[in-house]
Amino acid sequence: MPTPTSSEPAQSTAADSSRGRPERGAGHYLRDIVNGACDGVVTTLAVVAGATGASFEPRIAIVLGIVNLAADGLSMGASNYLGLKSELEQLGASVELEAPWRHGLATALAFVIAGAVPLLAYAARLSATLQFTLALALAFVTLASVGAARSLFIRRPPVRCALEMVAIAGSASMLAYLLGAAVAAFLR
Repeated sequence: MPTPTSSEPAQSTAADSSRGRPERGAGHYLRDIVNGACDGVVTTLAVVAGATGASFEPRIAIVLGIVNLAADGLSMGASNYLGLKSELEQLGASVELEAPWRHGLATALAFVIAGAVPLLAYAARLSATLQFTLALALAFVTLASVGAARSLFIRRPPVRCALEMVAIAGSASMLAYLLGAAVAAFLR
């Protein structure tokens, strides 16, 4: 089979029909779910990490975390919708057939659901340090779980996918914590 040019879609053969994005189900929305869940956990953890690094009261972390979930979740969903719609229109593909709104919704839901997990730590009556430690642990468990679930669709070892997700997203969260501490020190 000849290699497709950039303007020709790749053709499936019987040998490779099991590869590629499924036409329906969770696998069809894998990119949207991974993007939303990863960004939801990272930005929520970044908010609480920044607030903790700046020595704000835990209730401020909760308020900022909830506002982040609402605003950034909607933004992620809308951006995914508009980006996919633009790509489909650019390619001359059917916007109705692909239903970009479903991809936007998948992203927004994954963002809010996964991003809410670190905030659960702030429902516990613990010291601010323990709340943040618990939020960090919950965030890493969530990222590892999403990474391991991702492995089901990409045929890679679950541990590798979990560690990859934790390493990449965890690094971003750690940077937010350090930045919050640095900014707080500068403002004192």
